[in-house]
Amino acid sequence: MRRGGEGDRGQVSIEFLGMTPLIVLTLVLVWQAVLVGYTFTLAGNAADEAVRAGTAVAPGARQAACSAAGLGHLSAAWRGSAEVSCGGSGYVTADVKLHVPVLFPGLIDFPATVTGHAGAVEEVKR
Repeated sequence: MRRGGEGDRGQVSIEFLGMTPLIVLTLVLVWQAVLVGYTFTLAGNAADEAVRAGTAVAPGARQAACSAAGLGHLSAAWRGSAEVSCGGSGYVTADVKLHVPVLFPGLIDFPATVTGHAGAVEEVKR
């Protein structure tokens, strides 16, 4: 004679093994969403720093100062594919374009580009 419930022995383990791929996929998607958000944050911060540096120099040296400041605030994983451009007279703007990494920064990137934009009024030296 069998006692009730012994036929279900090990069922929780089997169900957990069945759910493991779904749990792992959910964690991977959440991590990728974190990387997308972090890339947006980095692009915005790099654009802010680039425009700040660009307003403090003469117009002829603006692009070099902007690029150096924008790239200087990025880690090596994002710096490789970064593009920094500055322009304007009176009102200086900076655009930073970054690629979103796939799972691990520095290995491969999505073809999509994240853009950070910033602007500031040019400083007048007296």
